[in-house]
Parts: sequence; C-alpha cells; structure tokens
Amino acid sequence: MMEHVHLAAAEEEEDLYSGYNDYNPTFDTEDLENDTGFQQAVKTSHGRRPPMTAKIPGTALGARPMGTTFGARVPLASSLGRPMTGAVQDGVSRPMTAVRAAGYSSAMTRGSTFDPLGQSKGPAPPLETKNEDTPEEKIKSLEKRVNDLIEESCMAHSHGDLQLSLEKAKEAGRKERALVRQREQTGSSEHVNLDMTYSVLFNLANQYSNNDMYPEALNTYQVIVKNKMFNNAGRLKVNMANIFFKQKNYHKAIKFYRMALDQISNSHKEMRIKIMQNIGVVFIKMGQYSDAITSFEHIMTESPNIKTGFNLILCYYAIGDRERMKKAFQKLICVPLGIDEDDKYIPPNDDPHTNLVYEAIKNDQLRQMERERKALAEKFIMTSAKLIAPAIESSFAAGFDWCVEMVKSSQYVELANDLEINKAITYLRQKDFNQAVETLKMFEKKDSRVKSAAATNLSFLYFLEKDFDQADRYADLAMTADRYNPAALINKGNTLFAKRDYEKAAEFYKEALRNDSSCTEGLYNLGLTYKKLSRLEEALDCFLKLHAILRNSAQVMYQLAKLYEMLGDPHQAIEWLMQLISVAPTDSQALAKLGELHDDEGDKSQAFQYYYESFRYFPSNIDVIEWLGAYYIDTQFCEKAIQYFERAALIQPTQVKWRLMVASCYRRSGNYQKALETYKDIHRKFPENVECLRFLVRLCMDMGLKEVQEYATKLKKVEKMKEIREQRVKSGREGSARGRREGSASSDSGHSSHGTSAKGERLSAKLKSLPGANEPYEASNNKDIDASYVDPLGPQIERPKTAAKKRAEEDDFADEELGDDLLPE
Repeated sequence: MMEHVHLAAAEEEEDLYSGYNDYNPTFDTEDLENDTGFQQAVKTSHGRRPPMTAKIPGTALGARPMGTTFGARVPLASSLGRPMTGAVQDGVSRPMTAVRAAGYSSAMTRGSTFDPLGQSKGPAPPLETKNEDTPEEKIKSLEKRVNDLIEESCMAHSHGDLQLSLEKAKEAGRKERALVRQREQTGSSEHVNLDMTYSVLFNLANQYSNNDMYPEALNTYQVIVKNKMFNNAGRLKVNMANIFFKQKNYHKAIKFYRMALDQISNSHKEMRIKIMQNIGVVFIKMGQYSDAITSFEHIMTESPNIKTGFNLILCYYAIGDRERMKKAFQKLICVPLGIDEDDKYIPPNDDPHTNLVYEAIKNDQLRQMERERKALAEKFIMTSAKLIAPAIESSFAAGFDWCVEMVKSSQYVELANDLEINKAITYLRQKDFNQAVETLKMFEKKDSRVKSAAATNLSFLYFLEKDFDQADRYADLAMTADRYNPAALINKGNTLFAKRDYEKAAEFYKEALRNDSSCTEGLYNLGLTYKKLSRLEEALDCFLKLHAILRNSAQVMYQLAKLYEMLGDPHQAIEWLMQLISVAPTDSQALAKLGELHDDEGDKSQAFQYYYESFRYFPSNIDVIEWLGAYYIDTQFCEKAIQYFERAALIQPTQVKWRLMVASCYRRSGNYQKALETYKDIHRKFPENVECLRFLVRLCMDMGLKEVQEYATKLKKVEKMKEIREQRVKSGREGSARGRREGSASSDSGHSSHGTSAKGERLSAKLKSLPGANEPYEASNNKDIDASYVDPLGPQIERPKTAAKKRAEEDDFADEELGDDLLPE
C-alpha cells in the first residue's frame, strides 16, 4: 500500500507563480488555416458525422445532435488536441450549461418525439386521499357547519320564519360547544375562534328576542357582555335596554342605555345621538317630560333631526310651554334634510346619453329614499302645526296663521297652502261649516293645483249638505283648474249620480280611472252605477277588480254577494257573505242576510243559526225578531217565541200585532189564564181592536166567565161603528171620484167583510201559524196569516245600520275624502 504514497521532499518548496507564463495551444486561433483537421471539417462532410454516444448521460448536451440551418452539428476535435464543448472524451460527454430548458433532455436520441408536457408517460398518479378522521379535519368540518347554521338562521329570519331561525341558532350553539370540546381534547384550546363564539351567541340572543323570549335573550346577552375577551361587547347593552323597553321596565332600560353610552367613545357620534334619543323616548313613556326635553335639546344642538324635533314639540305641548313650542317649531322647519332639489334631475341639454342617465336615476332607490325622507318631514311639520295651533295663541285660527307664516319663510314653502286647507278641514271637524267654506274660497285665485284641491273640498262640502247645484259648480271649477284631478271627476260623477243621470256619471268615473287606475272610489262608484243601470255583469266585473285591490273590504264583499243574488246564484252569494263575516264577524246585517238566503234554500236549521247570531249582536232588528218568533211557533216551541214578541212590543209599543202574537203564544201553549190577561191588557190600550175583542169573547165563553156578555156588547158596538165609518168613507169617495170607475173600484176593495181594521190600521206582515185542529181560538187556518199592525200616525223607530249595510245601500256611493287626519300618538 505504501508504494502508492509519495512523500514530498522537505527541501522542496511550492512555487506560487509556477505555470503563469505557460502557453496553452488550445486557445491559439492564428494557425487554424494550417490545421488540417479543422480545414477538412469545414470543406468536407467530415464535420457532419453523427457524434459518438456518451457513456455517461445527464450532461447538458450528451449525445443530442445540434442542428443548424445547414445540418447537424457534431463535436469537433482540434488538431491541437483541444477538447471541444459537448465532445465525447473517453465515453463521457462534457455538460454544455448548468441550466436545462423545460421540455428538453440531453439524453434525447435519434427517433425520439417532442413531448414537452410528458404526456407519453401516461396519466398522472391519483391525488392522495384526505384523511377526514384526523382531529384537524374534524375541527374544520365543525367550523364550516357552524357558519352554515348561522347563515341559515339569518336567512330564515329574513323570510319571516322566526321559529326556524331560532331552531337553527340553537343548533349552531350546540355545534359550537362541541367544537370547543373537540379543541380541548386535541390540546389546541389556545386556538379557540372567539369571533365564531361571538357570532353564535349574538345570533342566538337576537333570535330569542325576535321570538319574544326576552329572559333567554337577556341571559345570552349577559354571557357576551361579561366575557372580557370579546371586544366592544359593551355595546350590546343597547340591545338589552331595548328588551327592557319592550317589557316596559323603563328604569332598567334607562340604566342600560346610560351604561352603553358610557362605553361608546365620542368618535361614534351618530350612535351616541341615537342612544340619547332612545333615552328621551323612555322618559316620555315614564311621563318625565323635563328629563326628555334635556335629552332632545342636546340632540337638536349637536345633530338636529326631524324625529327629535317633533318629539321635542310634543314634550313642550305636554307641559304647556307656549313660547318654547314656537321655538321648537322654528327649529323643526330649519332641520336640513340633506337631499337634492328636484332641479337636479332635469337634463341640462338634449344629449340622448345624458337624458338616459337622468331618466335612470330619476326613480332609483336613492331618489325613493329622498322622497320618503321629505314626505316624513312634511308629515311631522303638518302634524306639529295642527297640534300646537290651538295652544300657542288665544284662538285656533291665530295659531294656525302663525304656523303658516313660519312655514312660508322656510324651505317648505309649498306646505303653506296645504296647511291652509287643513285649517279648513279643522273648521269642519269643529262643525264650523261657514268658516271652512270661507277659508277654501280664498284659494280660488291661487295656482291651479291648490285651486283644484280647494274646489274639490268645497264640492264635497256642498254635496254633504245636499246642495247639488253648488257641488256641481265647484266640481266643474276643480276640473277646469286640473282636468287630471281624479277627486274632482269623482265629485262631478257623484252630483250626476244624485240627479239620477247614471250614464253621464259613469263616464266621469271612467275618466277618473283613466287618470288614476288605483282610484278605488271611482271603481266602487262605477260598479254602483252599473248596478243602477241593471248592467249586472259589468258591475260584477268592477267589484271583482276592486276586491283584488281591497282584499278585506266588507263593503265590496257585500256588493258582490248582492250582485250574485240578483243574478240568481245564491250559492256564490253565500260564499261571499261567508268571507264578509270572516272580516266583520259582528255584522248583524250580513248574518241576517245569510239567514235569509239559507231560508230561501230551505235550510231552516242553518238559517236559524245565522238569525240567532244576528239577534245576539243586534237585538233590535224587527225582521230578525219576527223570523225567530215565527220559527219557534213553527217548531211547536211557543213558550220560546214569547220573549221575542215581547221584545218587539217594547221596540214598537204602538204596534198591536206584537201583543196579539204574545197572547196567541200563551193560548197555543195552553196557558189560557195568561192569554186572557194579555188580551185584557191589549183591550185597555187598544179598545177599538176588533180581533182582541173576538178572542176575549171566545175565551170568556169557553172558560165560563161572566165578562162574556160585556165583551160581546163591546164587540158589536165596535163593529157597528166600524161599519158606519166605512160607509161614510165609501160615500165620500164616491162623491169625490164621481165618474171615475177606478176610484169607485178601489173604494169597494177597501171594504172588509170581516171588519178587522179600525181607523186606517191594517195587518200586513206574514207570520206562520201552527196547525190548530180543534182549536176554537184560531183566527185563521194553517196558512200564512196577516197579522201586522201599522199605525201611520205612530212613531217609527229607525234601526241603525252597520257599515257594510250602509255602504251597500243602492243610493249610497263613495265620496272623495278630504284628507288624512294626523294626530300624535
């Protein structure tokens, strides 16, 4: 082994500069012309021979042929023995470069194809499957499930499904607790997702509150607030205060509002203002108006807004401070709305592109929000003016005039005229019609819009007073000022309707509908007009359209039922009346109509049910009382019929027929003594009633009483007097109507062979009687008897009508409203 080891001589020293001047002939290019190998390679095909295969692959070029436009390149051997780049020496190819281009290989041989993407190697191996059983994957899956449940809960709430939203929120809470336990088991509890925990608890508390589960909501909010790891959790005390407000626990509500206010920095000015506004509202609920005024005044100083200004006026009104009411009203009308003027939406030129842009933004959501804000401001100003006008001055008119002057000098100039019209309407509510008319007449010289509104109201006033000529005049004036005013057209149609010119009235109602397709008054009145003209199908079409707009209108449903009854379809009429009583279950007239329809169909039991319900809600309807009494007589329950006829006798004390029916019920039930007493009482009050005397004679005769002769004498006397009276009436008629056959015929027909009428009194209502076989006291057979007594000189009781019945009268029709009456809560 040692023979291969060479030891350097000790005296031999290394020369640092040795070989510095040595010459390498490889880099000598001056003698290339004399190099035989180089010249042969250039002039012949010797240089285009394929290179030898390298024994060691993996170099930069290896055995790859290098091509040019003239052919393939080969490694060239220098005649001087210089190793060429890429040449093969001793079977090993020298690498050309340290960087390999993508898709190329130095080991490519003859016959190989170009495959930069490696597709010839076959499909890629399948991806490694994820192991879902690992703790990390389980935690990620649970987190995703919790987030999905929170989202589903919020979506369910947005769709109005409060119960489902609460269930999803509870399930999210359970999953989140399972997630926390999973982290503790894996030892990664330091990586707890606090944002997810906060979201779960906050959503759960909200859903509890939405479902009116206030104790659970408060407990959940308390869990969040007490956890110091949650940032800004103190703001949730506002939500807790809102819950206490809903529970009417006002002291705690104020406490939590103030706690939330202390935890919110001054940089969140808007939120602090809203909390202070809530505090003021709570003080109003508690009746502490001075404390509420303090909060509202601070808000009006820092950041004034319409709602706070209106609430401040209410507080001043409650304590009766006139001067501060005026100052608050001035502050209210000076509150900036922060909206653009209408001129902004007018195109400045005729550029089509610009016009399209303005047309697009003219009614977008931002513009709609601006309109809503302006309408709310106008509503609060109008309400405030109507509220404080009687209080700030000695008279209502003076107070309203002051409000009008203030409004005229503000940004709400157009409200001044509306306030004047409301002043007239207030006069109407005070029953001061003359002042109302005078106030409205001042607008005759105003601009067209105000003049049309004032003339419309004047037309309505005169229409209520049944001065149809003046109503027609002002309706024409309103139409002249504004032909497209649907209210004026309806009032014009109403005056023509009252004059029974139904064709022209229908034309004006149609024009009103063309100008405003949502004008329900015009559609209702048009249906009534068609009904008057016996165009029932067209009337039905109008009311069906109106029902599609006013789904719960009892008047429309009654009209539909009435039309179907007139068209001979009682089943449809019953269906609409059933819908009507679902909207107005206490409407006695609708219930009575249902009973009448079922009675016509032969369903007595169902008719009795509805008649009885009608009587229960309105026990003074004579027609219902009469039907119920007749029903009990027909079903052999005469004792129960007595109470209904006694009530009818109380309602109409001058009508003898109800007392006769009471006595008849006693007689039919076998209580002859009570019947006799009732007949005697009737005879004392109506001594000339022939029917009562006849029953007294027959009762006394069968009971063997001594008074029989007395009553028989009275009966003969009354019948004789009645006969003499009828003879005089007959002779008088013959003398006054001599030569007129019709007159004499009517005189003969007025004579009654039975002598049952006295002094022009006639029995005319039909009541059904029981079969009276072997009944000596029956006044008639088993058919309908004529037993209504009408005294033309006696007082008549006017029965009240329900709203549905009033609007369903054939001569009624909808009038244009004067306007909404806005009163503060």
